[in-house]
This record gives sequence, C-alpha cells and structure tokens, in this order.
Amino acid sequence: MASTETITATAVSSLALQPEPIWHAPPAPSASKLPQKKKIPTFTDKHEERAWAKAQMAAAFRVFAKLGYADGVAGHVSLRDPVNPSHFWINPYAKHFSLIRVSDLVLVNEDGEVQEPTEYTVNRAGFIIHSVLHQMRPDVNAAVHMHSPYGRAWSAFGRPIEMLVQDSCYFFNNLSVYEGFGGVVLAKEEGVRLATALGPKNKALILQNHGILTCGDNVGEAAGLFIALERACQTQLLIEAAAANGVTKKFIPVAECEYSKKYDYTPENTYMSFQPEYEAILAETKGSFLE
Repeated sequence: MASTETITATAVSSLALQPEPIWHAPPAPSASKLPQKKKIPTFTDKHEERAWAKAQMAAAFRVFAKLGYADGVAGHVSLRDPVNPSHFWINPYAKHFSLIRVSDLVLVNEDGEVQEPTEYTVNRAGFIIHSVLHQMRPDVNAAVHMHSPYGRAWSAFGRPIEMLVQDSCYFFNNLSVYEGFGGVVLAKEEGVRLATALGPKNKALILQNHGILTCGDNVGEAAGLFIALERACQTQLLIEAAAANGVTKKFIPVAECEYSKKYDYTPENTYMSFQPEYEAILAETKGSFLE
C-alpha cells in the first residue's frame, strides 16, 4: 500500500511540473465544410423589406411576452424605416406585447411626430432613447430595450458580463455599461449620454439600475442579442451566488473569446438565433401578429 501511495504521489507531482499547454487558435472554419445556413434576406424593393422587417418586429414582441419580458408600459423596440430612413417604427404605448400586430406599429419621425393615422401614441422615454441612438449610430437599424427580470437585476451592479461561459462570448468587446441612473429618460441629453456610452461599435448596453439594451442591423439580430444578454445576466447572477459561497470562477481566456466572437457569434448567427423563435410564434399564433 505504501509503495502504491508513493508511486501515485510521484505521478501526480510529475504531472504538476509539466508546463501548461499553449493554446493555438485553429484555422478559420472552411465554409465548404460548414452546414449551409439561411442567409439574412436582401431586397431590391424597399417596400418588401419594410413588410419583412415589420413582421419580424411584431413577432419579437410576441416572443418577448412569452419569455416574460412584458412589464406594463415599459419596454420598446424601434426599427429604422427602410423606405424613409429618417423615420422609424416603434410599438404603441400601453399595448401588451402579446397583442401587438404589424398594423399596430407606429411610424414617427426623428422629432416624435406621427407620420400615419393611428389610434395610438408612443412611449416618450422610449422614443428619446431610440431616436438619439438611431441618429448617432447610422449603422443601427433596430434597437431593443426591455425591463426584463434578470437584466434589470444584474444592472444594479453596474458591471459588464464576465467571460465565464461560451455564450458570454456574444458580448466580448461588444458590451458597454452606462454608469449612473438618470431617472426616467425624458430629456434628449440623457439619450445622448446613453448613446455615447454604447459607443461607435458595440451593440449591447447595460444601463445601471435600469435594464439592458441591444441593437443590430435588423430586428432579428437585435432581438436575438437581447435574449442572449438576458440569459447571460441570469447565468451571471447564478454564478455570483455560487461564488459567494466559495466556488472559484474559471474565466475563458482572451484568445478563445476572440475566436468564438469572430466565427460563432457573428451578426448573421445572432439573427439566425432568433429565427426559431419567429417560426415557433408564427405557428403558435397562426400568424395573427401579421395582421
């Protein structure tokens, strides 16, 4: 027994002295070897693009309702109008996400003036955040801001998501934190501060003591990223609870984060991550949101 113990201890000691392996990034995946994926639709007719984008937007609200993100009058999605890029679509004020249809979406200009006949008004706070964001970030065609439960809870820390699990890599060099709580956003200046905090390239923002915001080139990308950030906040909270009891966090190294972000968590893949949700809600509602 003593001999066995000695050999085991020696083996363990020998292993402990081995240098840590150096991680080398694998070559870029060969497109020919990857499964063929649907692509983000492209359009020559801007009116067709508008119809597609509004359908994605109305579906996003139904999905958000199903996931528990509806919170009274709080929460909004905006969409830059493909036909007239100085206008954008936003959800009607005080209408439950589970009831929103394409025909309910409200078209406003950058000053918040309604451009088509409608029975609805819009959320003033939501309009200011999104109007300024669209003006300061011409690359942003869609933006999502909700008071979702885990995003709201994690926002109380005023900290970014840590690179602790694979899906956190969505937010590697893609997440900002707006520190400080400016109250309900009713001033354009506050909207400017929020857009400035997001920066020129990032697509996700944690608003301290408030909630989370994501954006993208299209509604699918912005919505998919929002769902990912909400789940990342939930995961972070669970990890923090375990760490508070002495469990050590293991961080993903920077090189692996960079590789994952570059090849896995692309804008197209983020858009695609929302499409199963779209198809499921289309089947469940029998397309009622398309009216």
